[in-house]
Amino acid sequence: MKQSASLNTPTPAGTNEIAGHLDKPFHIGELTSEAGLTTYPFRTDTHICCVCTSGECKGRVNLIPHTLRAPGMSINLPGQLLEFESMSDDFKGVVILMSRDFVGDLHLPHNFQNYMSIQETPVLRLTAAQCEAMRIYCDMTRRVSEIGHPNRLDIIKHLTCAFFYGIGYYFHQTTENRKLSREEALMRDFLKTAQQHYKTERKISFYAKKLHLTAGYLSTVIKNISGKTAAEWIDNYVTLEAKALLKSTHMTIQQISDHLNFPSQSFFGKYFKRQTGLSPKEYKNAVP
Repeated sequence: MKQSASLNTPTPAGTNEIAGHLDKPFHIGELTSEAGLTTYPFRTDTHICCVCTSGECKGRVNLIPHTLRAPGMSINLPGQLLEFESMSDDFKGVVILMSRDFVGDLHLPHNFQNYMSIQETPVLRLTAAQCEAMRIYCDMTRRVSEIGHPNRLDIIKHLTCAFFYGIGYYFHQTTENRKLSREEALMRDFLKTAQQHYKTERKISFYAKKLHLTAGYLSTVIKNISGKTAAEWIDNYVTLEAKALLKSTHMTIQQISDHLNFPSQSFFGKYFKRQTGLSPKEYKNAVP
């Protein structure tokens, strides 16, 4: 089995510090409110698991608001756009970061249902037994990291494989137990479709056709369920992606404009300022 050259031992970590560990195969560390919050959205290329043992943390996953409260945990998948909003003063938890290669080396069987369950329900409440299981997993991986065992990464992979099997079943059960209304299911399907196509398609008629509905009916349902129009959701996805690219990549404004399929950099700049009140350059240069 391939062994990565770098494995972090546990260190105190805050949300501003998460980015510093995203290129490591595996990292486990404490997460508290003292280290501060990242103030801009970012797209993760890493699996992120956070176990909350005290307090609460609020944020958004692909624009959907979520609150992580103790005792609870969240799992974020590669490709998701994350925004941290606030942490209570008494927040305490453990953050676990796993690279795509690390998870790929676990050779878990692909389970589309579990994958979609995590996408739709990234935050879970934990029972006392589940909290204890998570504590044991975290303690064991910390100890293996600290002792400097030559095969520590392989040992952690085996421990993590067992963790995935257990928590995957729980995610699936949680989603299965929640029955969506017809309108809620339509909202879910619209958001999935918007997340796939917002970079190239911004017209409501495109999404209505995809979902086999009239544009008027789709707009009415989305507004009734979420309080925002379908057009506002699409604009929010485009703006969030632009913010993440401006702050967390070395792409130029022209490259971002092209990436998001705007006809010109000037058109992109006007669109971005209308949505945020700042030009792309002003946002990019703003102090976090």
